[in-house]
Amino acid sequence: MDKKNVMEDKQDKLGAKNWYIIDGYLPYKGKVDHDNLEGHEAVMILNCHDEDAEILMDVFYEDREPDTNIPLVVPARRVKCFRMDHPDEIGGIKLEPQLQYSLRFRSQIEVVVQYGRMDVAQPNLAYIGMLGYSE
Repeated sequence: MDKKNVMEDKQDKLGAKNWYIIDGYLPYKGKVDHDNLEGHEAVMILNCHDEDAEILMDVFYEDREPDTNIPLVVPARRVKCFRMDHPDEIGGIKLEPQLQYSLRFRSQIEVVVQYGRMDVAQPNLAYIGMLGYSE
């Protein structure tokens, strides 16, 4: 395979179809004094393709059956942020603060999934951002 074909093949695989976020743990929503930072978790999904990404999200819990097949859409050539503390953005699912959960995303086209958490439970703050596990 020549170099041009290798680059074209890579362009066809801009991400992955299956993604996993294991460490979901919604922090308290408190705010930092004199600042606009608010405790939250979010999932950012990047779609580099020329078609909309239709994604199914599953939420797994420690002590009960999962919520499955929650539809999400990321428009073509866009990034979309889904706040995990906004039920209207995630199919009406209401996650309680400090509830352990994990996420699975299944897309019909390749996307990239990143997770972030802003924890304001203490004055020093904490932010975590990471790519999900893909296959």
